[in-house]
Amino acid sequence: MKKALVTGADGFIGSHLTQELVTRGYQVKAFAYYNSFGTFGWLDTLPEHIKEEIEIQSGDIRDPNGVRAAVSGVDCVFHLAALIAIPYSYVSPDSYVDTNVKGTLNVLQAARGCNTGRVLITSTSEVYGSADYVPIDESHPLKAQSPYSATKIGADRLAEAFYRSFSLPVTIVRPFNTFGPRQSARAVIPTIISQLLAGMEEIHLGSLSPTRDFNYVKDTVNGFIEIEASEHTIGEEINIASGTEISIGDLALELIRQINPKAEILCESERLRPDKSEVTRLLGSNEKLKALTFWKQQYTLSQGLEETIRWMKNNLKRYRTDRYNI
Repeated sequence: MKKALVTGADGFIGSHLTQELVTRGYQVKAFAYYNSFGTFGWLDTLPEHIKEEIEIQSGDIRDPNGVRAAVSGVDCVFHLAALIAIPYSYVSPDSYVDTNVKGTLNVLQAARGCNTGRVLITSTSEVYGSADYVPIDESHPLKAQSPYSATKIGADRLAEAFYRSFSLPVTIVRPFNTFGPRQSARAVIPTIISQLLAGMEEIHLGSLSPTRDFNYVKDTVNGFIEIEASEHTIGEEINIASGTEISIGDLALELIRQINPKAEILCESERLRPDKSEVTRLLGSNEKLKALTFWKQQYTLSQGLEETIRWMKNNLKRYRTDRYNI
């Protein structure tokens, strides 16, 4: 039985990954961001029989001592802890460097010191910037179009350096646009759904023309687990992508059709990224993932949206629809 550490386990993808690892028989240590209320984010909402199997450690990914204690004694590390909201990275770029770059360095140093068997570093499709060609494979140039993406590029290159310099068994996992239950309103799909479910007839959005490659969260989580299970993925950068794209405008129209056909879209200037910062097209290749693992996509976009809408109907009180969440 493998013992796995999940950093950022209290977050959106991290909580789903933690739950699935327990279901598959892993021993799981969850590293959750410390707060004085003693809460553990989305981990608190997991079924009791799952929570009973999780060893939770509170801490801060920016603290090397706490990270080293968390990494000690595990066989593999899934490093997901990060600041991810792009608009907030315009406001507070220093915090993104501290969390995403230095936090990743802390994980790499700890894993090296503890001789950890596998380390998966979570990247993002945002590191590619607007596509020079599609589908975007792992050889696509990296472009820092926001402070957030710049820090993730820095973290990726640190991970590569530790693989090449110290033979640390690292894999850089690069999910495209993950969505599903528990995602915050700073992401576009819960932003649209929450406004529609709240009865709003003007749906406030930013730019409608950019395209995105959306993955339902269970497919993303399965990608992480399949990558960890394969020896062929060590030292590699690997996309988790659906291989399909949809514009934000078309996505919004589809959700409007499903939930409230009377609603209209209102574009707000405060939700627009700076021109040179907007990523206009993301469409990923999953050929490498499929070649090196047994991963297969289980959910279509339509199926994932249905699951997400169903969950959000029962959790709408968690969302604020009267303001722009960055």
